[in-house]
Amino acid sequence: MERRAFLKQAAGAGLVAGTIAAPAIAAEPQVRWRLTSSFPKGLDTIYGGADVLAKRVAELTDGKFQIRVFAAGEIVPGLQALDAVQNGTVEMCHTCGYYYVGKNKAFGFDTSMPFGLTARQQNAWMYFGNGRKLMAELFDQYKVHALPGGNTGAQMGGWFRNPLKGLADLKGLKMRIPGLGGEVMAKLGAVPQSIPGGDIYPALEKGSIDATEWVGPYDDEKLGFFKIVKNYYYPGFWEPGPQISFYINKDQWAKLPKAYQAALEAAAAEANVNMLAEYDHKNPQALARLVGNGVKLHRYPKDILVAAQKAAIEIYEEESAKNPLFKKIYTDWVSYRNVQHRWFSLTDASLEQFMYSTPFRK
Repeated sequence: MERRAFLKQAAGAGLVAGTIAAPAIAAEPQVRWRLTSSFPKGLDTIYGGADVLAKRVAELTDGKFQIRVFAAGEIVPGLQALDAVQNGTVEMCHTCGYYYVGKNKAFGFDTSMPFGLTARQQNAWMYFGNGRKLMAELFDQYKVHALPGGNTGAQMGGWFRNPLKGLADLKGLKMRIPGLGGEVMAKLGAVPQSIPGGDIYPALEKGSIDATEWVGPYDDEKLGFFKIVKNYYYPGFWEPGPQISFYINKDQWAKLPKAYQAALEAAAAEANVNMLAEYDHKNPQALARLVGNGVKLHRYPKDILVAAQKAAIEIYEEESAKNPLFKKIYTDWVSYRNVQHRWFSLTDASLEQFMYSTPFRK
C-alpha cells in the first residue's frame, strides 16, 4: 500500500510539474530580435550558423522568441557587426572576434591566434578552462555578452598568384588577411588587407591584391578564387581552430527571461558543434573538386613557418608589455595551450600521422 501511495503521489507531482512546465513558455513575452551576420548568405555553412541558432531558439520557445537573421551589408557592413550590437542597432550578431583587434588585440583570443589552439582545444578552453570568464572582462567594456557559435577547424593557408619559394617572396606582397595573422604577415614583409568575404573576388580579379585567404576548400570554391589563381597553400598557421561567436547586447540579454537565455545558450552550443561537423564533411569533397580543376597544393616553405612563429611570439610579448588585459588572458591562454599541445602530441597527432600515411585499401 505504501509503495502504491508513493507512486500515486509521484505521478501526481509529475503531472503538476508537467502542467507548470508547459505553460511556462506560454506565459513568457513575445520577443523579436535582429541578428546581423558578418558573412554573405552565399557562404551557407558559416552564415548558416546563425540560421541554426534562430531556428532552434524558436523551437525551444514555442515560437515566442524570434530572431531574424540579416546577411552582411543588409543592415551594416560585415566588419561593423560588433559596433551595431554595442550601439543597439541590433540585438546580436554572428562574427569573428579577430575582426576587431584594432580596438583591442585581446579580441583575437575569441577567434584564433597564430600557432594557438585547435578547434577542440578552443572549445575546451572556452567551456571548461578560463576562456569565457577571461574574455568576459573584455566584452564587458563593449556591452556584450558572448557565446561560442561555430568553428571552421584548421584553415588553409591561402591563394597566391605565384608559388612561394621562400620567405623573400612575401616582401611587398599584398594579401587579404585580417587580425593578428595579418600582423604576422606584415612582420614577414607582406602588406595585409582587411576585406570582407564578399569583396575578395573582385579585389583578386582586379589585381588589387596578390593573394588571399578565407576559410577552406568549401567556402573558397564558392567564392571562386580558383578561377583566378591556382596556387593553394597550407597550413593556415594563423587559424588552427577559429571560433565564430554570437555577440549579444548586454542590456538586451539582461532583459530576457531566464528560459530564453537558456534557449540561446543551448542553440549557440548546437550551432558551434554543427558548423565544425559540416565543414569537416564538406571540405574534403571540395578539395578534390578544386584539384580536379587544376589547383596546385603547396605546403608553406619551412623558413616561412619558422619566421611566422617567431613573429607571432614577438607580437604577443610586445602587446603583453603594454596591454594589461591582453597579458592576463595571454598568460592563461599560453599555459593552457602548452598543456593541451603536450597531450594532443601524444594522442591525436601521433595516431593521425600514422593513419594518414597508411590509408586503407579498397
